[in-house]
Amino acid sequence: MTTILIVDDHAGFRVQARALLEADGFVVIGEAVDGATGLTAARALKPDLVLLDIGLPDVEGFDVARALAVDGPPPFVVLTSSREASAFGPRLTTSGALGFIPKDELSGAAIRALAQAS
Repeated sequence: MTTILIVDDHAGFRVQARALLEADGFVVIGEAVDGATGLTAARALKPDLVLLDIGLPDVEGFDVARALAVDGPPPFVVLTSSREASAFGPRLTTSGALGFIPKDELSGAAIRALAQAS
């Protein structure tokens, strides 16, 4: 059973992601609307994985991913965005995240594929 924290400022996406991931056997243990709240929630809840939007209102998801990596042991981080991976260049590979999934391609299978590839 993999526990997930969803960090995204769009309520509609959080609802959709929660339903999709829970239907695929994941357990969503929390949600956060910005980077600061996401860091606090991740430290308190200790999820296995953080689904992290890159475009947060207070800080970029890349910065949150790096901050989580400082805490030991960090959760896996999967970055997400409505933009394609090519828009972010090498920052995706230097962020410390497990990988990237565009929001419109989010699925439990996509998350499992990233985890198996690592």
